[in-house]
This record gives sequence, C-alpha cells and structure tokens, in this order.
Amino acid sequence: MSILEVNHVSIRYMTGDFKEIGLKEFFMRKLTHNYKVVEFWADRDVTFSLEKGDMLGIIGTNGAGKSTLLKVISGIMEPTQGFVRREGSIAALLELGSGFDGDLTVRENTYLRGAMLGYTRKFMDDTYNQIIDFAELQEFQDRPFKQLSSGMKSRLAFSIASLVNPDILILDEVLSVGDGAFRKKSENKMKEIIHGGATTILVSHSIEQVREMCSKILWLHKGRQVAFTDQVEEVCRQYQQFLNGEIPLPVEKS
Repeated sequence: MSILEVNHVSIRYMTGDFKEIGLKEFFMRKLTHNYKVVEFWADRDVTFSLEKGDMLGIIGTNGAGKSTLLKVISGIMEPTQGFVRREGSIAALLELGSGFDGDLTVRENTYLRGAMLGYTRKFMDDTYNQIIDFAELQEFQDRPFKQLSSGMKSRLAFSIASLVNPDILILDEVLSVGDGAFRKKSENKMKEIIHGGATTILVSHSIEQVREMCSKILWLHKGRQVAFTDQVEEVCRQYQQFLNGEIPLPVEKS
C-alpha cells in the first residue's frame, strides 16, 4: 500500500476586492454588480503516489504550484478538488522560520516544534542534544529565536524535522540554505533518512541535487503535471533543455 497518495488534486485561489472590503460593502457591490472576483488555479489535476522509502523531487519554474501542493500534502491546506491520503507522521519544513515564536528561546522553540509534530516531552528530552548539535547552535540555546541569522534558523528547522524520525519528510528549498558545509551535512542526513525507510519530498531548483538524491520526479508547470516517473535522469535532462529554450514544453498530462 502507498504511504502517500495524491489523487486528482486541484487547488483554487479566489482573489479580488472582496478581501479588502467589509461585509456591508460586499453586499452593496453585489447588488450593483460592481463585484469582481478572479479565480486562479495554483494546481490542476495532480496525481501520484509514493511508497515507503521513495524520495520525490519536485521541479518547475516559479509559479508552477510546487509550494502550494506541499501545503496540501502536509495538511496545511485542503484541496479544492481531489484528495490526499497519508499514512504515518509528517514533518514539513515549508518556509524558513515558519512555526517558530520569535520571542521564545531556541530551546523553547525546539520543544514547541516537537510538540506540534506530536512528539512526547520524553522523546524531545532524549533527542534535544542531537538536534542542537546537528544545527551547531550549542552557544545559542537560550537566545531568542528572532536573534538568529536566517542560516541558523534554517539549520534548526532542518535539524528538528530530520531528527524526529517522521514517516514522511517534506522539504521546500531547505537544502539550498546555509553554507556549503551544512548543505553537505544536510544531504548526507537526507541519504541516511532515505536508507532508514522514510518517504521524502524535496522541492529544489538544483537539478543536480534532484538527479543525485531522488528516486522519483514530479515536473509541474503553471499548476499542470508535466511528468511523474522514476526516470529521474531523463526528466532532468528534458527540464534543463526546456529551461535552455532547446525544446518546447513536453505534452502535459491530460
């Protein structure tokens, strides 16, 4: 049985002046037909499934719908159409610093994030030193989170997400943040997680990273699914050719 199933998922945003006006003005504009709403589909009819131990790389240019899809997979958003079925625990690292309280210390935020992921106090007590050591934040444990640099915040978030042993780990451009040494350490940790049987989803603009680390690949373009396959090398080659203007966009999934 698949550990993750995304079935004909579509995500729609409604944009327009209805968000900036009050309820009274809303009804007045509707009555006078001076009410405008713009419909925008971030993702349309995306379908794929992952097995235990798969590592999926999601590629696509800006505006392809990658981050929105991750929010639906992680349960932050509900799809407009279709459904997502998940088995086991999920740790999602979608935005740098998201889910942290800037006024709390690094130590307090680590325990808070662990609680949000559903882990017990005892588990976090046993894991805490590993998280801090991996993030290289031993000297900053009792400082407010808001005083950390962006690189430090990224290191802490990745450390918590990767060291709490989730069944499904979701990373959005995380491995591209930080210095070269930490990126290499993060990549090695990812390989360790994969070998341990976790299912991982990685959004990355680095084709080389996807080519080297991922066993499956999903290509999105303007919300549409272009390809989902285990032929990672071939799709990476086509994607690079597309970016270079050497080939047109392959036929999209119908």
